[in-house]
Amino acid sequence: MTNDHLLDFSFVLAASVHDMKNSLGMLLNSLEEVMGLPALQQPEQRKHVSTLQYEASRINSELIQLLTIYRLNQQNLPVNIDEHYISDTFEDQLARNDMLFVAQSIEVTVDCDGDLAWFYDAELMGNVIHNVVINAVRYAQQRICLSAEVENDDLVIKIEDDGNGFPQFMLDEYPLDCPGKPDANSTQLGLFFASRIAHFHRQGDKVGHIALSNGGTLGGGVFRIYLP
Repeated sequence: MTNDHLLDFSFVLAASVHDMKNSLGMLLNSLEEVMGLPALQQPEQRKHVSTLQYEASRINSELIQLLTIYRLNQQNLPVNIDEHYISDTFEDQLARNDMLFVAQSIEVTVDCDGDLAWFYDAELMGNVIHNVVINAVRYAQQRICLSAEVENDDLVIKIEDDGNGFPQFMLDEYPLDCPGKPDANSTQLGLFFASRIAHFHRQGDKVGHIALSNGGTLGGGVFRIYLP
């Protein structure tokens, strides 16, 4: 296959991913409306619809990641770093999944100073947080906590759950406080995506990065993203 054909296929694939992402977005909006109907109040019915909502949201997140990585590799990914309130970013992402949390009986708490602001790309970071939260819903038993604080002049965003934690091979790849580089061979698309987005945030010699650990305040998995 010639380079021109490879480029054509790459463009068609990206366009198809974009269309699928938009279609799934419409499906998610429809599912949210269905979840709010008075007729859908039986627990079993709500459970089935919430499962559809979760899977659609997860696929939509993966399509967004693929499209973002494609644009990154094509060097045409817009990065708009500006000052934002962390609590606003948290609330925006939680609002996207409010009905899912209710249907899955997941209690989500936010521990963040309302005045805490930082410089970052709100859309890209929002997608990272959204993806991690969606994954946390899958493994959490009852609780998820989002928090943010400043440590050693870095903003540290944490997403914790009360599940069984991350498997050891993932902890080995992204150890606590490890500033390592993203692994292009990683099968963990979400972590690869988060790591690449973190690396767009730089301050002098400091570069954003992610880290995984187990334990935390809820006893399960702990995802951290460090932004200088």
